[in-house]
Amino acid sequence: MATFHTLLQMMDALHTEEDCRVYLENVRWNGKPICPHCGSISENHYKLTQNGEFKGLYKCRDCRKRFTVRQGTMFEGSNLPLKKWFYAIYLFLSHKRGISSCQLAKDIGVTQKTAWFMLHRIRHNVRDDDADFNDMTQVDETYVGGKTKRNRGGQGRSTKQKTPVMGLLSDGKVYARVIKNASSKVLLGIIDELVRKGSTVITDKWKGYNKVKERYIHEVVEHNLKEYVNADGFHTNSIEGFWSQLKRGIIGIYFLVSPKHLQNYCKEFVFRYNTRKQSDADRFNEFLGSFTERLYYGELLMKPEWRIIE
Repeated sequence: MATFHTLLQMMDALHTEEDCRVYLENVRWNGKPICPHCGSISENHYKLTQNGEFKGLYKCRDCRKRFTVRQGTMFEGSNLPLKKWFYAIYLFLSHKRGISSCQLAKDIGVTQKTAWFMLHRIRHNVRDDDADFNDMTQVDETYVGGKTKRNRGGQGRSTKQKTPVMGLLSDGKVYARVIKNASSKVLLGIIDELVRKGSTVITDKWKGYNKVKERYIHEVVEHNLKEYVNADGFHTNSIEGFWSQLKRGIIGIYFLVSPKHLQNYCKEFVFRYNTRKQSDADRFNEFLGSFTERLYYGELLMKPEWRIIE
């Protein structure tokens, strides 16, 4: 399997469709093709040729169905060459603030609509569940999109034009979820779902967190008094730093994100934040080797359900 550390090295190593196909097979199968129909793993699946040339089409020795390495993955049904997909995935994973569909369309020579769909397919398949909230967890919520509403108390939590997002951070790993509102019922419901009982939860003094002390050790930082680290040394600076990355990416790269798709954009920034200590090549290989699924265009346009506890 080819090794590389930069985008240029990847392009040199994987400059043909055949190179990309073989590389994807090595990453996903490690030399033993896996039939997506019956799950059979074997080095002896039949290799079917066209005009005497093998181009990656296999026939399962058990169920006798045909398959390729694309089948059952995010690449299934796509007419784009793997080279363009690999380029898009590498840029998406390595750029700290992401890449816009307009820029990607210019870089790989596709329409903006195609680039937009490609990026959403990638977002759909990044993982966002590797955070472990069992010790000290910073919890905060922020508001994304809309127009800033200025008043004496600052921007505040009450604007109806913005979409609320709740975040939890512990041991350098973050999790973010779009929520309907910042009520006590919603906030505490998600904390109960993700944080082990008896852990230390650190929040600001928003009234939605008032009941946290009933089930957790609750540390409060009074931001309204310009306190950023409380008397016992607790703070929410780390989760607020993540919010800064999220908002800078949305404002500077994507400019506008609809509430319908905001959860997927949160997944994108969560993934890059949680894998920030990995090299770009390791992140790329891990993504290619992980479980991915096909996202249909019709599914993408459907309005997703809110992922909150009622």
